[in-house]
Amino acid sequence: MNQTKKLPAQFSAETRFELRPAPAVPFRANLETQFEQLKNRLLADRLAAANAALTAPLRRAANEAAALAWVSLFPLLVFPALFEEKSQAAERQTRRQARIYSNSPQLAIAE
Repeated sequence: MNQTKKLPAQFSAETRFELRPAPAVPFRANLETQFEQLKNRLLADRLAAANAALTAPLRRAANEAAALAWVSLFPLLVFPALFEEKSQAAERQTRRQARIYSNSPQLAIAE
């Protein structure tokens, strides 16, 4: 009972798609160099005006801002504002920690 039935092939009108090539990934090596130079210059300026207690927090703020800026489309444009915001937060936190530390002996005596 092996019956075969031939079906005529029917094709619809040809469909065309417009393909746009994806933008090429820019060569970032030159951008990395410029980015590192910008980061080092801004960090050096900030460290020159800060006390020694802020060295580590400011370096951490620069690295955090760099990581966030690097994933954006325009890292050189975004980094200065991010670094400014992160460094101000680091300075506030350092002042807060110093204030708590200075009040700690008084709190220990009060107990």
